[in-house]
Amino acid sequence: MNTELLKARQTRYVAYATLYIVVALAVLTVANVLANRYDKSYDATANKRYSLSDQTIKVVKGLKQDATITYFAQDSQFGTAKDKLDMYANLSPKVHVVYVDPDKKPLVATQAGFKNLNTAIVQIGANKNEAKSIGEEDLTGAIIRDLKNTARTVCFVTGSGEHQIDDSGRSGYSRLKDLIAKDDYQGKSIDLLQKAEVPSDCTVLVVGGPHGDYQQPEVDALKKYVEDGGRALILLDPPLKVGREEIADNEPLTSLLGGWGVTPNKDLILDFNPVGQLAGLGPQVALVTRYDSHPIVNEMKGTATGFPLSRSLATKNADKTTVEKLFDSSESSLSTAKLDSDRIDPSDPKNKKGPLTIAAAGTYKTGKENSQGRFVVVGSSLWAANSFLPFNGNRDLALNTINWLSSDEDLISIRPKEPEDRKLTMTRAQVRWVGITSLLLIPLIVIGTGLSVWWRRR
Repeated sequence: MNTELLKARQTRYVAYATLYIVVALAVLTVANVLANRYDKSYDATANKRYSLSDQTIKVVKGLKQDATITYFAQDSQFGTAKDKLDMYANLSPKVHVVYVDPDKKPLVATQAGFKNLNTAIVQIGANKNEAKSIGEEDLTGAIIRDLKNTARTVCFVTGSGEHQIDDSGRSGYSRLKDLIAKDDYQGKSIDLLQKAEVPSDCTVLVVGGPHGDYQQPEVDALKKYVEDGGRALILLDPPLKVGREEIADNEPLTSLLGGWGVTPNKDLILDFNPVGQLAGLGPQVALVTRYDSHPIVNEMKGTATGFPLSRSLATKNADKTTVEKLFDSSESSLSTAKLDSDRIDPSDPKNKKGPLTIAAAGTYKTGKENSQGRFVVVGSSLWAANSFLPFNGNRDLALNTINWLSSDEDLISIRPKEPEDRKLTMTRAQVRWVGITSLLLIPLIVIGTGLSVWWRRR
């Protein structure tokens, strides 16, 4: 009787164990099949450092023809690129990734256009461009160049004290030139004083914070350019009269803008937003966290931008123009018309209270079929300079503006984020307290708890 019972129990245990093993193997098999078929991951970093940007997702998912990414490296290095390249392939079935070892397949590498190891060639149709690395900006940039396949030039006006694209100092625009190059825009300087005519190859014209007055022929050239269907970004600083450098009123240029429906006011915006102070910004930097509805800023919700030494704008629609606000300063801001002194009284009753318009975008009806002039006016130029361009969303705003002006709305998005600096800065007293806590207090608490448990059990 006992023997039969024992055998029944053993049989039951064996059956249970066999069932558990079969179920576990089935779960593992299904999990591996699903993982192989659906490559999904979760990025838990604060700024989504290991995820593709909205811009890349938009561009890749919008592909209408096959794109082949050929990666050149030694066999042993394929694994380091596979994770990134698989992310592109998983976005669209039209993306195909090919791995080539130039040492083992020299003929294939030569035919594909191989130049350097650890680079990639992106081919869409007959168009082919090199990505100098497998970084997202390089890969997506190569795809964009394939899709556009046209030369696009951003012309920066010089001759009246504007920011220069070959200036790598704090106030230069060299970073802006490098930034737009990643979206396949070529930057060059033009002088309207030498020839009062905007070159025909200028996709976008940038007036970057002139310190001197524009002569009437320069203004006429700008007017003709936009009203014939051209695109212009105009950055005008307040006409400050402080220190040795004075910024001219530039009446001819402001008069032209007023005719288009954007009137730059002769004032300086001061922003006392406590959030800006926490970010280390002074009152002479307007912090913007809210945006109106427009293609330039629709993707920037929740992103802050900063504008040093800003003036306010008055906007309205004109006969042939439609003007839309892009964003205002905060409610805790104000503007002062006192521009000849650095001593400004925030309680002066003559000050205007915020919010105040800082930027506006407009379109001009040329009367020609499929032709529309576009312009964007911002009451500050330093926000795009080398010292301030890396600030939070300023890079995105600059690129979005150029994209909209050049009718490249499909490129407007948030770009790949820079690695976030998450260093912990502590004072000597804080370091000392952390040391005492981790090396003395916590061990004493553990020992004390152990002794207390031992004493109660005893």
